[in-house]
Amino acid sequence: MVNRKELNPEEGPEAAFGARLRSSREALGWTQDQLAERIGYSSTHISAVETGRKPPTVRFSRSADAAFDLTGTADTFEQAWREIRRGSLLEGFPEYVVNEGRAAEVRLYEVGIVPGLLQTPEYASVLADSAVRRGTITEDQAHERVAVVAERQAALRRTHPPMILAVLDESCIRRPIGEPAVMDAQLQRLVEFAELPNTVLQVANFGMGERRPFNLPLYILTMADRSLMSYAESAHRGHLERDSTFVLPILGAYHQLQAHALSQAASVDLINQLRKGTP
Repeated sequence: MVNRKELNPEEGPEAAFGARLRSSREALGWTQDQLAERIGYSSTHISAVETGRKPPTVRFSRSADAAFDLTGTADTFEQAWREIRRGSLLEGFPEYVVNEGRAAEVRLYEVGIVPGLLQTPEYASVLADSAVRRGTITEDQAHERVAVVAERQAALRRTHPPMILAVLDESCIRRPIGEPAVMDAQLQRLVEFAELPNTVLQVANFGMGERRPFNLPLYILTMADRSLMSYAESAHRGHLERDSTFVLPILGAYHQLQAHALSQAASVDLINQLRKGTP
């Protein structure tokens, strides 16, 4: 074949994904055009994924699984995609997300932006698109980020949902993200979140000052067996703590945060005031 690029799966997860896609396709005698027809992508897109010029997405991976009859098996393209994503995320976060979807209680504290579990799709898209404009991620990665937010939210809408306790620094609700309509819808989503039977929403107002025990985002999970996990991250590192002994002091500090933060009623009032344009 003219201009056929040799693939080396040892170059990394994306290269391995592309090499496997090509070998699976060729094993069935399919051309790139024929595979493209089966999964709803162009042959150019197929070629770009096979040669590692374009990263796969979860939608692409699931479509490939359907085409190769791998859906529901132990070795899917979606699983390979998750390994790729795992390598691009901060340490500990992929494992945290898995446990978040199984937790009995989720406690979170966020600074600066509304946390992913409470974001509207439009708000999440604005954040992802902004990262694309800064050149820190690709457009495909931006779509993936929004999809991850949706997946995390869906995992918590199970038959027996967890208790979710959220404390947001006041900066989360005052920092404008996107057009006014996007921000207004996001604030409305927070009000709706507070009305759910399995949630508590509080705002850590600026007046807390030095009484605020945390300066970075924090997540604490209580599992069904009452074991504890915590996840915290900086701009470059993430850490998942699995030892309940070390998480207990963090949980105690979180309780102090809740005690000093505004009540849920006062928090909702503040959010509604911002929606009306009241300082």
